[in-house]
Parts: sequence; structure tokens; C-alpha cells
Amino acid sequence: MKKSSQFRMRQCGVEGVEAVEADTVHSFGRHTHDQFGIGVILRGAQKSASGRGPVEAGPGDVITVNPGEVHDGTPIGAAGRSWRMLYLDPRLVHHASLDITEGRSGDCVFSHPVMTEPDIARHMLCVYRDMTAADTVDRMRSETSLLLLVAEHLVEKPHRKSAAPSIEKARSFIDDDPTLDVTLNDLAQVSGLTRFQVLRSFSRATGMTPHAYLVQRRLGIARRLIGQGLALTEAALAGGFADQSHMTRTFVRAYGLTPGAYRQALA
Repeated sequence: MKKSSQFRMRQCGVEGVEAVEADTVHSFGRHTHDQFGIGVILRGAQKSASGRGPVEAGPGDVITVNPGEVHDGTPIGAAGRSWRMLYLDPRLVHHASLDITEGRSGDCVFSHPVMTEPDIARHMLCVYRDMTAADTVDRMRSETSLLLLVAEHLVEKPHRKSAAPSIEKARSFIDDDPTLDVTLNDLAQVSGLTRFQVLRSFSRATGMTPHAYLVQRRLGIARRLIGQGLALTEAALAGGFADQSHMTRTFVRAYGLTPGAYRQALA
């Protein structure tokens, strides 16, 4: 019998931080997050195609992800895996980066998708406990432990060659309104390329096809609206999905739980 997935969202004492506990056999398709993520695998193992190459992580390993980084996740073995993660608002990390670099740069990233040192995992779990402690009066302690964690593992974002202007035009066309019914013809016209050139070049630049990128942008909208308390039907339509069922199927493939379960986990 297939094991069910369990997800729990924990309240955090610092604004801009979300805590998630998961125990699942789900294989996550290629997707992105709007936030920075750092966590620890507690049990089991997984392999993933991170934005920094294919990796594997097992018990006691620390895993990270950067905003917009395309990744997936498949369990190694039938028992699945469990983890604890902290998701950090980019604005929080930006301000922390400015502090860490003494104003030199607010654009920092996690450089290692997997870290295997036991000391790092212990530190991460201590920070997690501080973030989710029932007594959040000691805010300075929580802020201190989080700042020390990111200071140890954030690096200034390396300069990378930007995508061709034609592909940036195509991506911006989607970003301007992800709820539109965008076609390859639309992207070809705005970019000045053929449909196949758009498909090939967009995938190389972003790690996703234009359609997959569009779906991720829609999921981001729907997820934020659900978190704000909007009804699932309304969130689906506002996110550009045909209906709630369409949103639910897509949501489960990306995140491993239904929108309803996600809303309950936030409670």
C-alpha cells in the first residue's frame, strides 16, 4: 500500500520565514519557488536535478534552493523521505546580504545544493527550532541564529551571461500577465524568432519549456492567493487555470499536496 504524504506548515517567529515539515514518497516534477529554501533530510534519501546539476541527498544532509531555480525531487527507495525546510522571503535575504557584505551586495545565493557536514545540519535544526518555538518572545535570538546561518552559506551571486534579448522579450511577455492564454505564435512574434527557435532557446535559457514556465508562474499566483485566504475556485481562476480541478492536478504534480491540503497546513 502506497504511503500517504504528510505536510505541515509551522508558524515562525520571524516575519518572512515559513517552516515546512514533510514526509512523502511523492516525486516532484520540475518546478521553481519564489523563495530561498534551506533544510535537512531527516530520513530516507532523494535525487534531484537541481539548477546546479544533478545531486543526491540522504539523512543528515542539508539541501538548498534559490528563487527561480528549476529543480525536481524523486525518492530513493520505496520508503520515501522526510525533511524540515525553512523558506525565506527574498527581501529578507536581500537585507541580510547587505548586512553580511557590509553594503557591497544585496544579491546573494546558496552556492551548494547539498551539504553533507554534520555540524551544518545540527546548526540548521537549531535554527529551525528557534524559528518554530512556541515562545517567540526572544526575537533577537531567532534573528541572530537565522542571520548566522545564511551568513555561513550565502555567497555573492556569480555574474552569468543573460539570456538573449529575444528570449528575455518572450519571458517578459509571460511575466507581464501569466494568466493570458499565451501561444508559441505569440512568443515568436514578440521575440522575432520562429516557434521552434523560441522553444529551443527558451528551454536552454530557463531550464523549462515556455509552457512549463507559464504554468509555474500561474502556480505562484494561485499559491499566494490561497495563502491569503482566497477560495480555491477563485484562486484557480485568478491564477489563469481553467477551473479548480485543473489547478489541483497541476498543484499536486509540483508540490505533492492538493491546494486544499496546502490551505489546511497553513492553519
